[in-house]
Amino acid sequence: MPITLEAIFLGIAEKMKLPGFGKNAFAEGQDFKRPEDLYIRMVANVAAGDKPGQEIPDADARELKLFSDSRKHLPKTVFDLERWKKVAGPWWRKVVYVLNRGGRFDDFQNGYDGAQLKNKYGTLINFYQEKTAKTKNSMIGKPYSGVARYIPAPADSLGRLIEDEKEGYHLNLITYREISHTKSRTVSNYWLLALLPENSILINSRDADRLELKNGSRVKIVSASNPEGVWDLKNGKKIPMVAKLKVVQGIRPGVIAFSLGHGHWAYGSNDVTVDGKKIPGDRRRGLGIHANAAMRVDPVLKNTCLSDLAGASAVFYDTKVKLVKA
Repeated sequence: MPITLEAIFLGIAEKMKLPGFGKNAFAEGQDFKRPEDLYIRMVANVAAGDKPGQEIPDADARELKLFSDSRKHLPKTVFDLERWKKVAGPWWRKVVYVLNRGGRFDDFQNGYDGAQLKNKYGTLINFYQEKTAKTKNSMIGKPYSGVARYIPAPADSLGRLIEDEKEGYHLNLITYREISHTKSRTVSNYWLLALLPENSILINSRDADRLELKNGSRVKIVSASNPEGVWDLKNGKKIPMVAKLKVVQGIRPGVIAFSLGHGHWAYGSNDVTVDGKKIPGDRRRGLGIHANAAMRVDPVLKNTCLSDLAGASAVFYDTKVKLVKA
């Protein structure tokens, strides 16, 4: 079977001979050796409802054909019709009915009791959290709010609003990950690198037109805390954050993005000398851009990025930048 997380868990469980796994795990003749042994039964539970009389209809012949035809390109290691039918047993047609629809959905009119939801969330919700209200912000000495409230952002560690857009930094910088790369370590895999030798800076066509930039234009990313637009490696070398533009419709106007995984200056992209021996670098590993150095630095702390004052996470989504033709 495909090496998924479930496959690994099942393999370990069988090797350790844990109860509830392997042959006859659920009952006589009902094994738990593959992910579908569990998931198809879970779908059958959805199809059955919470009590007798809530069962959904059976899928008809047309639906059964649609279900099998839409999966006939898959290998048997992924989809084995006869095996799935055996797992579902008498619930097979109802399982198909659910999977064809992507779930089980009630009629809209059944969702309300008058003006209120019929299926109420009968669990305690804390609108006020005493523990939070009794905790003080170590930077300013004042307690945090014990209730939900709107806090303007971006702000520094003292809570003061940062308004870089007034200085001409009007584009929000975000990151994303290409499906063919991880965040950092796959540039050494040349099979993957061949799919995308270098990344680009994504920009909406409206912004590109407004800034008189074209697809393929080379630009530098600069910010209020990095107006030079460089990575300062502190060894006498600076690397400009320059890359090609890719003009698309699939990004919100006012936002630019770069993918993680490219733009290395180490990791074998440059020559390295070890014990007097020169190890040549491969410039292909350094193509593209990595623009984290443009992320806004907290003006109070001066050596770290902005942060969420309540949750403490790094705020990498509130940096305002501008593009300069390179």
